[in-house]
Amino acid sequence: MQQLKYTLITGASSGLGKEFARQCAAMGRNLILLSLPGCNIFSLAESLELEYGVDVRFFEFDMTNTEVLQRCLQEIMSQYQIDFLINNAGVGGTSSITATPLEKIDSIILLNVRSTVMITRMLIPHLLQHKESYILNIASMAAFTPIAYKTVYPASKAFISSFFLGLREELSGTGLSVSVVYPGPIMTNSHTTRRIIGQGIKGKMGLLPASEIAEIALKGALSKCRVIIPGLMNRINHKLMQLLPAGLKLRLVSREVKKEIQFAT
Repeated sequence: MQQLKYTLITGASSGLGKEFARQCAAMGRNLILLSLPGCNIFSLAESLELEYGVDVRFFEFDMTNTEVLQRCLQEIMSQYQIDFLINNAGVGGTSSITATPLEKIDSIILLNVRSTVMITRMLIPHLLQHKESYILNIASMAAFTPIAYKTVYPASKAFISSFFLGLREELSGTGLSVSVVYPGPIMTNSHTTRRIIGQGIKGKMGLLPASEIAEIALKGALSKCRVIIPGLMNRINHKLMQLLPAGLKLRLVSREVKKEIQFAT
């Protein structure tokens, strides 16, 4: 009997991760959903199984805990065949560096960088066992320039971009395809929604529903695209920003981001 294949999604309980889960289930893909404890992931798993008739497994743990992450991944890999990894879990925020608690800085680095690299490294040999497999990584438009008042977040997303594009080249010639998606603003929770609305028309430029971003990202990843920038406005913005000197681009973006601080808490 052929063993079932699964798509593993990190940060699957809400926002873009939840939309990835829904759309993958609609494709008939069995799922392994990872989330923090207390995020009601059981309810999501149950509803997806009932609606789409797929097998959905879920695991609740803190990915920034290295020991727990390694133990849970070993358990998952010993039981399930994974042919698609979606690295969606991430955290950010807007504040001056001196007003940002050390714990917050550490959590961004641990989740966005270390945990993402670790889970990818552990799963690569597993993914390579399949004739075709995929890794989809969520970066951000913020990866394309340093930004004051965010500092650590865009740096973490620039790392993700660099790491996974390099990994794609390293894995070329294998059956494992690596894609990176660069979303613009997304209304994923009350804080980001308040910030985007507060910015007015500028905050809404490039804004897309999570459902549309997930659809574009999945289509691109399964088509083995290298770079995916959802939304015409975001693609135009990226091209225009490439024409600006780095210093000017940094000042322009940072000036707009500074306005977010009043909406960040």
